[in-house]
Amino acid sequence: MELETSYDVVVVGGGLGGLTAANILGRNGYRVLLVEQHFQLGGLATYFRRGRHIFDVALHGFPVGMKKTLRKYWSPELAGHIVQVKSVRYDNPQFSLETDFTEVDFTNKLISYFGIDSETVKAFYSELAGMNFYDLNTMTNRELFEKYFPGRNDVVRLLMEPITYANGSTLDEPAITYGIVFSNFMSKGVYTFQGGTDLMLKMMKTILNNNGVQISLRSKLEKITLDSNKRVSGVVINGQPVKCRSVMSNGNLLNTVYDYIGRDCFSPEFIEKVETVRLNNSSCQVYLGLKQGEKIDYIGDLLFSSSWPEFDPARLISSEVTSRTYSIYYPEIRPDNNDYTVVASMNATYHDWVGLSASQYEDRKKSLIEDTLDALDKYIPGIRDKIDYAEAATPITFKRYTLHGEGSSFGTKFEGLEVSMQLSEQVPGVFHAGSVGIIMSGWLGAANYGVIAANQLDKYLSFDIADAK
Repeated sequence: MELETSYDVVVVGGGLGGLTAANILGRNGYRVLLVEQHFQLGGLATYFRRGRHIFDVALHGFPVGMKKTLRKYWSPELAGHIVQVKSVRYDNPQFSLETDFTEVDFTNKLISYFGIDSETVKAFYSELAGMNFYDLNTMTNRELFEKYFPGRNDVVRLLMEPITYANGSTLDEPAITYGIVFSNFMSKGVYTFQGGTDLMLKMMKTILNNNGVQISLRSKLEKITLDSNKRVSGVVINGQPVKCRSVMSNGNLLNTVYDYIGRDCFSPEFIEKVETVRLNNSSCQVYLGLKQGEKIDYIGDLLFSSSWPEFDPARLISSEVTSRTYSIYYPEIRPDNNDYTVVASMNATYHDWVGLSASQYEDRKKSLIEDTLDALDKYIPGIRDKIDYAEAATPITFKRYTLHGEGSSFGTKFEGLEVSMQLSEQVPGVFHAGSVGIIMSGWLGAANYGVIAANQLDKYLSFDIADAK
């Protein structure tokens, strides 16, 4: 695709944050270029095809708030595809149960199944509902759970394990990293996009085109260029200079600071903050496609399965996998496709994979698949005979396709949020909408952070126009 010589905004990265920001800015009349280094959009919320199988990369579960976000910032038609999943299951040595993940059902489970006093449950929910990431709340997740459920690791597992899978939270993170995400879910359950991620991205691309956003795939940002006043003046894409008035980075925060801009462009005090920012962990996934004509009896839409005796976030990222989240894709997800697929997701670390030789790497991927099939046979007997396709992704895979440092699936830890939100104060015209602070992870958080950053960028451009006049 031939690029124009100048734009108002260049959005770097086609994840949900970048896509949503680009759509808002295009709808507001700005000349927007969206560049994505991969050959398709979506970032981690994407998909891939293998023969007749379509695999969704992201877990198919998000809060009902996604419907409002899509309706307001995309289209009512997109929002109409958001449907509630029927069942979320837990199966581990501490308990085995099924829930619709609503506040009513969780409350009943906490009281009747786990024996927690109703007033304690109400007080816990009330504290979560009052959390705001602008507040200076130093309470950790560990302290939060000890306050309401002392000594009840089983209750912590019920409440925390899905969020840890979703955004990498640990017990020692700030409590708001858990509270805001959990509160979003604890309203009306878990939802998914009927039609699959492929349909969602196809519809989004059409809307972007209609709003005048130019999309350039296989386009890698190499540098953000600044003028003599250290304001954005342009970018370099695949070696080609392009003028622009502002940049919205949907890439990893540390890549944005160090690679796209350069540490010399920031104050020493700001760089000190950047150097405290930790990358979050990554993921492994195993994708399984069933033979044509094979079926899976309904076992739930999301299944949190573990053989580890208690909840321990450190074990969730261990190379010796004992815990997996299974996303089961029944034909109802894609009504025009009679296919069954399973995606097993495991939190993981980049350092457990990066030092392997090529042969060791391939052997370990094969073991990951075999171990997953062994574990899944408990829920889908004879799974090996039912499948005709199996593939594994690792932190190396995620780094290759997203360019995130260490293949981070969840951006940065909480300290990254302040750095992300202050980026434009350091370099006028640069904004960030990537996954930061854990609370911005997941489909809803990513899209909503795109909204926040787009509004900030809109104000910047509006003032810039006023100054020019």
